[in-house]
Amino acid sequence: MRTFDYIIVGAGSAGCVIANRLSEDESASVLLVEAGGSDRSIFVRMPTALSIPMNMKRFNWGYRTEQEEFLEGRQMDCPRGLGLGGSSSINGMVYVRGHPCDFDEWQALGASGWGFNDCLPYFRKSESWMHGADTYRGGDGPVATCNGNNMQNPLYRAFIEAGRQAGYPETGDYNGYQQEGFGPMHMTVKNGVRCSTSLAYLQPALKRSNLTLLKNVMVERIVFDGKNATGIRYSKDGELQEATARAEVIVCAGSIGSPALLQRSGVGPSAILAEAGVEVVHDLPGVGANLQDHLEVYFQYRCREPITLNAKLGWLSKLLIGSQWFLTRTGLGSTNHFESCAFIRSQAGVQWPDIQFHFLPAAMRYDGRAAFDGHGFQVHVGPNKPTSRGSVRIESSASNDAPAIRFNYLSTEKDRHDWRICLRLTREILGQAAMDPYRGDEIQPAIDLDDDEAVDAWVRQNVESAYHPSCTCKIGADDDPMAVLHPDCRVRGIERLRVVDSSIFPVITNGNLNAPTIMAAEKAADMIRGLPPLADAADFWIDDRWQQRQRAAAPERGNGRLNRGSP
Repeated sequence: MRTFDYIIVGAGSAGCVIANRLSEDESASVLLVEAGGSDRSIFVRMPTALSIPMNMKRFNWGYRTEQEEFLEGRQMDCPRGLGLGGSSSINGMVYVRGHPCDFDEWQALGASGWGFNDCLPYFRKSESWMHGADTYRGGDGPVATCNGNNMQNPLYRAFIEAGRQAGYPETGDYNGYQQEGFGPMHMTVKNGVRCSTSLAYLQPALKRSNLTLLKNVMVERIVFDGKNATGIRYSKDGELQEATARAEVIVCAGSIGSPALLQRSGVGPSAILAEAGVEVVHDLPGVGANLQDHLEVYFQYRCREPITLNAKLGWLSKLLIGSQWFLTRTGLGSTNHFESCAFIRSQAGVQWPDIQFHFLPAAMRYDGRAAFDGHGFQVHVGPNKPTSRGSVRIESSASNDAPAIRFNYLSTEKDRHDWRICLRLTREILGQAAMDPYRGDEIQPAIDLDDDEAVDAWVRQNVESAYHPSCTCKIGADDDPMAVLHPDCRVRGIERLRVVDSSIFPVITNGNLNAPTIMAAEKAADMIRGLPPLADAADFWIDDRWQQRQRAAAPERGNGRLNRGSP
């Protein structure tokens, strides 16, 4: 039996942040437990090798969904990070905060104190932006962000120019004043190395004597005294052990792991717990519900010019790239290759962007292999505000039994309608004159996009997860029966227990999830420590004619500007 002030379950994107911030208080003892092991690997560190750790059992829980009814019964991969840094050690390193309106939406849905002005200072606190601090960006935070190799390949700029020619604005910083538009994409890379939360937060904190890290530990359940969380029961080297928390247990096991652990511990929907043979500690129907994710497809073209990464996929080229990176941390090994992007609105009447593009100067699959012979490029694209909702539910009390995961992808007509619009807009953008010198034959989808049935069938058969599961332990108002957490991340009906990770989001944000997960952990750490919340005020741009038009070219600063007022 070991006793600590705080016990943190999961050393992932949120857990490393919480461990660092809580251990800043020298008087507090902190235990951080992680089911996986070390993140020391060249494949984790080298940005261009991102597809490798994602496909290794050592670094990935390897979850699979149930058969998805509206995807013709397909079972989808649901990779989640295993080991120090969690998913920040295997993800694509794309840094997207989300639109300011996403966080105001959170607040409107009952997450009091989580509006844009409340979240902005924690984004800034967490970040060290390549161009230094300003009203929106942080200059000396733990997580380094940059643009990789600064769009040296001409295809990046061609994609941005194509968006401008199609009538969309260009934005210099989608994480700043104006998300909407085409521009450079940002990544969590520091001096050519992946900047995971393990590197940014945990490694510095491990120098403190008040932080204890246990790796390769499977938490079986949270231990309760009545409805008070008192610690955890875990298995280490085949032996069951317990650790006690004087103050709190903080669950940071991710959008799949956190609801599963709560359910295994007796906190969740009573019917699900009964079926799994778990004694009910507290009936909380929202645990595991509200599951959301982003879907995407690859829009692929052959390239007329031999300038794409498809020429770099042979073993000799990879050896040269790896050698340069190993010796200098520069070159093609130092980037994730997603260096330009876009956020647009799907139609008039949509207030802020709901479609996202990642441009890649290559045509390849997620496993890093070429999609076809010759040169090509692709755009990863998908609607970012899905209305389909799924669930995570345990089927037994055993910690080594994966939970049942069902997203119910494309279960609503709105989601299917949004995909039709999305693909039509994408082909229009890639058909602009800026792409003419490079655009060859369309490889996929290569179908009649005016035929709704053909589009729906192609999407069902080809869509993939963008690996952004979230929202399964959502923050909500007291009158919301499906809310799992109070706005300070405390579990409703339970004392001394919090959840902090992407599962706490009331609704998915418009973009990749690592940045808002880190922000949420920074904010929650202040709550746990009883520190006064940070607040800020910053303007952000929305087209002042969003109700009448779908796109607005080259907005002037102040056109449609929203002044958020004082904190």
